[in-house]
Amino acid sequence: MISKRNSAGIIGTGYYVPEKILTNFDLEKIVDTNNEWIVDRTGIQQRRIVEDGVATSDLAIKAAEMALKDAGVSAAELDLIIVATLTTDRIIPSTACVLQDKLGAAHAAAFDLSAACSGFVYASGIATQFIESGVYKKVLVVGAETLSKYVNWEDRNTCILFGDGAGAAVFGAVEDGYGFLSLDLGADGSGGDSLCIPAGGSLHPASKQTIEDHLHYMQMDGKAVFKFAIKVMGETVIRSLERAGLKKEDIDCLVPHQANIKIIHSAAKRLDLPMEKIVVNIEKYGNTSAASIPIALAEAARAGRFKKGDVIALSGFGAGLTWASCIMKWAKED
Repeated sequence: MISKRNSAGIIGTGYYVPEKILTNFDLEKIVDTNNEWIVDRTGIQQRRIVEDGVATSDLAIKAAEMALKDAGVSAAELDLIIVATLTTDRIIPSTACVLQDKLGAAHAAAFDLSAACSGFVYASGIATQFIESGVYKKVLVVGAETLSKYVNWEDRNTCILFGDGAGAAVFGAVEDGYGFLSLDLGADGSGGDSLCIPAGGSLHPASKQTIEDHLHYMQMDGKAVFKFAIKVMGETVIRSLERAGLKKEDIDCLVPHQANIKIIHSAAKRLDLPMEKIVVNIEKYGNTSAASIPIALAEAARAGRFKKGDVIALSGFGAGLTWASCIMKWAKED
């Protein structure tokens, strides 16, 4: 058993979204849909889309630089970089290694993590344990996606949902009693086909046929994913609360994955939380997968929604199927 030498927490946050905005009204000109239908079912009004030639690492570096500045940490001080993403620049090398080079973080180990929309919380759990054990002092976690490159713009069931962006957090040792208090991670691989990109891996390598069959695009069984999310979004937070020795009423703020406003409302009801205690930005960015939670976290931090000592819950779910949550006591001063 590894002894805990430090308390670990977030000491800096950052985010970046592309300048290009794609509204629901823009989508009306592309597929058979309309603004009212999208807003009513998802809560999304617009999303950000990268320009041609922009890679996931290009978004990640901007979010990372903001987080490092916020933390007062230089790239040279980083011991580890974890990039949570399902839209890597290339199969190899990892996007984390690309980011390490762009940042000039020559002393940092680097790897990617694939847990889809749960990825940032998964990666945060890993970062926390490295710091608590004393193995590393400073860890950068980035959730970054260019999902627009994997969306079939002829499929109205998926193209309305996803956007591009990146969020980042720097983890380090914090005052005892603050930082990460508990974690709950889980997966149900039997639901993997309900949200997937069928081709491009070793099962179905790229070929003329896979391209013609549109197998390199996101495919989703919306009803199955929605049913799964409604069940796990609140439940995982309750398990994290129990492990932290806390109750629902102790939560000062919930930062959920921004996938669907109805799922967020369901989690609020399950946790007995008023909406003013929940960070919501889905109307601006849509579902940015692994970038969703860190973007919302960084925006909320900059808006002054957290004060030192606040109990903050993060909760997500995604392809895999996966789920993840954590409880932390905010360690940064106002």
